Amino acid sequence: MKIVIPDGDTLALPEMQKHIQEIFSSYGEVYCNGTTKPEEVAKKIGNAEVVLCNKTPITREVIQQCPKLQYIGLFATGYNNIDLPAASERGIVVCNAGDYSTHAVVQHTFALLFCLAGNIAKYHTAVKAGEWEKSPVFSYFPYPVHELYQKIFGVIGYGSIGKNVAKAADAFGMRVLVHTRTEPKNCPFPVVTREEIFRKSDILSIHCPLTEQTAELICRETLALMKPTAYLINTARGGIVNEKDLAEALNEKRLAGAGLDVLVHEPMSPDTPLKTAENCLITPHIAWSAVETRERLLQIAEKNLSSYLAGKPCNQVNAI
Repeated sequence: MKIVIPDGDTLALPEMQKHIQEIFSSYGEVYCNGTTKPEEVAKKIGNAEVVLCNKTPITREVIQQCPKLQYIGLFATGYNNIDLPAASERGIVVCNAGDYSTHAVVQHTFALLFCLAGNIAKYHTAVKAGEWEKSPVFSYFPYPVHELYQKIFGVIGYGSIGKNVAKAADAFGMRVLVHTRTEPKNCPFPVVTREEIFRKSDILSIHCPLTEQTAELICRETLALMKPTAYLINTARGGIVNEKDLAEALNEKRLAGAGLDVLVHEPMSPDTPLKTAENCLITPHIAWSAVETRERLLQIAEKNLSSYLAGKPCNQVNAI
């Protein structure tokens, strides 16, 4: 069996490539590519029966050009890069990696929030520049620091990550509100409407998937509902945010700050308006990337493949 990995660089440092090769070599002949351009995907897959990928687009055209393809395993939770209807029509099983990154994303969500609420980056820069050394008193605090206790923390999306983020916010003494597409069972927090969560939240954290319904959910209309003192955190998908509208809200001080780990175009486009937006903290899509998290991801992907080969697919996201 031929196994192709078109984008190994997306989940491993160079020294881990050998590790990935070893994990999957027991299932077949592994061809691990660092990156693959969209126009080269079909050629790289060729006559492979199995593809394991992260963000490589597997389109209908790619599927049509790869007649032996039987299984697509994702090194990711999201699967919007796969044409699921085309895969289903061909009888190709598609499996994702489920909840592998929950703990790491929760951690990064609060890392972004703490940096915003505590002005951590500004204080670090000031200390390195020698500003504290010039202070006439023991403490140097020209930038405001805000307490999170009793702030209203809004969570949009109540899957595994959303639930754990809400739980952590509650542990910090914040008042949690939830907005989700379907009514959650046994939710210990108030479930509110879309308008309510935008109007009431002091911190609004996004944890929903990118779909037709959530694309540009954060836009001029919804940002206008938010408090000018509020923070927006997005560790979900960049396309949920209209970047131009968010940049304008930040620059016009209609929003206090934003912490983003995802953007519409990744790697970041040099002309994104958020690059120079006021009080906009951006990290390069690293919330999922903890070493322990990536090891867990590989274990799940291997289990998915072995289960499929045993005739009992798990974490399948399409209907055959």
